[in-house]
Amino acid sequence: MGSPRSGRGSDDGSTAVARVGRPAPRPAEAPEDRAARIARLREVYAGPPSGWPTPEVDEGVDWVELGLLPTPADPPDNPTTAEKVELGRLLFFDPRLSGSGQIACASCHDPDLGWADGRTTSFGHDREPLRRNAPSVLFAAFQPALFWDGRAGSLEAQAAAVLRNPKEMHADEEIVARLAAVPEYREAFAEVFGPGGVTIDRASRAIAAFERTLVGGRSRFDAFLKGDRAALSDAAISGLDLFRTRARCLNCHHGPALSDGQFHDLGLSYYGRSLEDLGRFAVTGEPADVGRFRTPSLRNVTATAPYMHNGLFELDGVLRMYDAGMATIRPKEDQRDDPLFPTKSPLLKPLGLNAQDRSDLRAFLESLAEPRLRVRPPRLPGRLGQAPPPP
Repeated sequence: MGSPRSGRGSDDGSTAVARVGRPAPRPAEAPEDRAARIARLREVYAGPPSGWPTPEVDEGVDWVELGLLPTPADPPDNPTTAEKVELGRLLFFDPRLSGSGQIACASCHDPDLGWADGRTTSFGHDREPLRRNAPSVLFAAFQPALFWDGRAGSLEAQAAAVLRNPKEMHADEEIVARLAAVPEYREAFAEVFGPGGVTIDRASRAIAAFERTLVGGRSRFDAFLKGDRAALSDAAISGLDLFRTRARCLNCHHGPALSDGQFHDLGLSYYGRSLEDLGRFAVTGEPADVGRFRTPSLRNVTATAPYMHNGLFELDGVLRMYDAGMATIRPKEDQRDDPLFPTKSPLLKPLGLNAQDRSDLRAFLESLAEPRLRVRPPRLPGRLGQAPPPP
């Protein structure tokens, strides 16, 4: 597989030879054959999704067809209001919500970086490197569980967990007092939540309400779904068909959010090695969950490199890895009877794609990109860098 960054593997072409256990890349198409195939695909995909080709999905996978994003549903105990969203927007960008006074939510979820941070893994409190890559919060409203291991069941719980985590935002009662000493914040919390003052739970609810507005849905693929059949290039049309069929992507990346919201072992737990991460197991304690991580949304994926829970991979490398069926960890002699030894998902199989196939898949993924919108951080209440007087 080569280095993590490159993910290098065999190239395509008629002279390619299959590795042991892997199909050889399929032969490259002649230009006229490719043009004719894509013309047929354009006719098929011009119709409603109900008439699209039957996808290659394994038995037992409860898949949902690709489509336009719905409006996120508010939880009953945290209905969205304009005032709550605005308060959450201020808090999202305010470093005073952290123990150091230097880290905001936007430090790891920067709108200029696809609402992620572009790092392998993020920095936390006191610049301590964290273990995992920061997922984008764009489209997070459509995920049934948050964090790579799914330990939060809502945006509210996720925000509160990050605020209270001593390795991340490191917020505590002193932070609450710091915010409560700012008159504009006291007034805003009272307007949004009523009596009860400033609390971390209320701050989390406001941040979640703001994050629930980060839904995108303006990609070229969305335009295609709305009827603009010229929105996708020939390569992207071919990639869409590959995504749903031969490349088997729909097994995990389906539905409007292009994520099943489930947890899978991709063979990247590094079990028994220095980068070991047991994933979902740390939450459930179930041996079957060792090495399983949440399926991320592929919307706007080209803006959120690097990839995977450890941030060790680039997009072309990821495509090659999936083509190869991902890594398979072999137990060492002393691991043969280890009940926690991870088992890679059976949904992963060598695909036998060629270089043009992988390029077409990339073109489809690029069609999921949101238009770049510059988001100016809000003017924060009070004076940053100066401790407010006691409340």
